[in-house]
Amino acid sequence: MDFTICPATLDDCKDISRMILELAEHEKVLDQIKVTQEDLEKDGFIKNPFFHGVVVEVPDEHRSKEGHTKVGYALYFYSYSSWKGRAVYMEDLYVMPEFRGKGIGKALMSKVAQMGLAAGCSLLNFCVLDWNKPSLDFYLSQGCLNTTADMGYQFMRCEGVALEKLAKGGT
Repeated sequence: MDFTICPATLDDCKDISRMILELAEHEKVLDQIKVTQEDLEKDGFIKNPFFHGVVVEVPDEHRSKEGHTKVGYALYFYSYSSWKGRAVYMEDLYVMPEFRGKGIGKALMSKVAQMGLAAGCSLLNFCVLDWNKPSLDFYLSQGCLNTTADMGYQFMRCEGVALEKLAKGGT
């Protein structure tokens, strides 16, 4: 199948927002989505963006059942490892279900890896849900490591009231 991967533009935020909701529905966390199309526009397309993105577009003759030609995306940002130096963190990798198994996900991940290497990064980090065996198997087949299983690292988060308390000096 023909497809192209391009850097996300301001005009892509509507499609990215739609696909974020599709991803959240797949991951059974739709009620947790707070980011809007306007947030994406504001946060991704400023002088110092909080994220970068790439989108997958198919020709009109291959558009989705709903008529979409933007059928996948990846969001990423740069971070830093105190052990390894520059890193790229892939926040999302999503391909619409009807377009999976056609090499699009692998091409998206490859593009993020290329962007990271071009920026001097030595790591590509990301998370995957423990119940998502097809994705886990895919990532492992690409040579990725499961740092939770292999090294014992646990992904942690502080948000909401706990974040506010922490910012004020703790409990």
